[in-house]
Amino acid sequence: MAGGWFSLEQERTRSRLTGFGYGDFIRLRDEFGNIWRGAAEEGPDDTVRYRFRDTLGRTVTGVSDSWGLVLRDERGKTWRGFVE
Repeated sequence: MAGGWFSLEQERTRSRLTGFGYGDFIRLRDEFGNIWRGAAEEGPDDTVRYRFRDTLGRTVTGVSDSWGLVLRDERGKTWRGFVE
């Protein structure tokens, strides 16, 4: 099942998202204390798709492969990082 320890950084502002989880339960926290809950879904080509939502209804979605994790929010901001 996809998951582990997550560490992401927003490219422009250097804001951070960190957290942990596996499969249907992943929990990240940003630097403002907001909690993002999400899930991972494994694809047939060794990629993993992620979806996260915070308590304000904002969403972040993306994909990871063997090189790293890239997420994008509804405003077009990009978050890059890794899963250990």
